[in-house]
Amino acid sequence: MTARTRQITFFCVLGAIPLAAWFFIFSPRGEDIESAMADIASRQARLDTLAEVMAKVPHLEAALEEGERLVNSVEARLPKRQDVEGILERIWQTAASHDLNVRSVKTTSPESAGLYMEQPLDVEMSGSFEGFYRFLLELERMPRLTRVSDLTLKEATRSVSASSSDAPAGSVSARFTLRICFADSVPNLAMETSK
Repeated sequence: MTARTRQITFFCVLGAIPLAAWFFIFSPRGEDIESAMADIASRQARLDTLAEVMAKVPHLEAALEEGERLVNSVEARLPKRQDVEGILERIWQTAASHDLNVRSVKTTSPESAGLYMEQPLDVEMSGSFEGFYRFLLELERMPRLTRVSDLTLKEATRSVSASSSDAPAGSVSARFTLRICFADSVPNLAMETSK
């Protein structure tokens, strides 16, 4: 081997060392560094978000206290199962005070509605439209939670002969489901969720 060939080989090997170092050492390390920087950036973003939430914690605590107060006020409006009969009595007294005739009431089994129970009653009644409207307004103002669903309101039928009529003019026949909410299972469920 001549001196010239040795010099060319030496310079080729000398040039190959930095290239090999670039491909085998610096390039993979650069990718690792970029991956670590991206991970740091995402974690920093989560920390910034956490810092914003922590800055609002006093407001969150106040909102949680307000929510707890509202839940307690709603629970106070929920009667116990044994009190449902008294609520029904008050509802029928309200209907009678507005000259409404309760034709039928069909009770079905209570249904679970989250943390409380609902007692559905299928009700048919008739009377003047104004009386029925006032009945609904008073039902809405009751201190206990009730719900009216599936309301069908029709004009009351009149007989063909003009001398005798089944219902006076302006009378309606209403069919609806009255749902009375009660707290039969609230204490048990509340204790389960607090554990």
